[in-house]
Amino acid sequence: MTRALVITHSATEGVGTLGEWLPAAGLDLDVVEPWDGDALPETLDGYDALVVMGGPQQAYDDGSAPWLRATKDLLRLAVRTDVPTLGVCLGAQLLAEANGGRVQLGEDGIEAGARLVAKRDAAWDDPLLADAPFTPTVVQWHEDVIVDLPPGALLLASSSKYANQAFRVGSRAWGLQFHVETPPEMVRHWGKEYGARVVEAGQDPVALAERAVGELEEVGECWRPVMARFAEIAQGRGRTVLPLVSADGTDTRGTPTQEHLHDH
Repeated sequence: MTRALVITHSATEGVGTLGEWLPAAGLDLDVVEPWDGDALPETLDGYDALVVMGGPQQAYDDGSAPWLRATKDLLRLAVRTDVPTLGVCLGAQLLAEANGGRVQLGEDGIEAGARLVAKRDAAWDDPLLADAPFTPTVVQWHEDVIVDLPPGALLLASSSKYANQAFRVGSRAWGLQFHVETPPEMVRHWGKEYGARVVEAGQDPVALAERAVGELEEVGECWRPVMARFAEIAQGRGRTVLPLVSADGTDTRGTPTQEHLHDH
């Protein structure tokens, strides 16, 4: 069985429906809970994929959790070694920060509830998102946002509120600013416990969360096939994409390409 290392950041934001979808597609999950005392591995030896989930911490502040620095180290290693990687919400922010992007508190307030994101042109040729709907439904609940993508990253989806919603670093590392894995109890918890900024925006967070719960079936229909493709990529059966080559002769990971190596 192909194995993925999964890192979670809180008791209330675990793997969610990915705990069903990925194993059903052939990807076994080794879930590590550093918030509960688990130690993170120093390498990805023995793993075929890396998945980093959401949480209440700040990607730009390693002091917000003692394991964030080590998580970023693993994300950098995964990109450098082409280990298929998926970052969800905080995980996407950590992926961006670890590879030269920038995250900060969103200037336009919280993005919360069931929302639509729109695929960008690059997504139509992306090995993970190519077959996703043009405007898939997602669940949002975040105050921090990715303001700068890592150098060389491809923007794959945007929302009307914040542009950097989905992106790829290198050939096989994806960040999703939004959630696709939320069971009803996770969304309802956010409405009850993380609603202050929603109230500031003039909305009822509990009602907003409940409306999002009503959209979860559609979220699953959109995203379960995408997560199955991620499992296929981890198993070496997905589409392959060559890294883009920049003007300085390096690929999107900063590695000299064969053509330019021959030039020297």
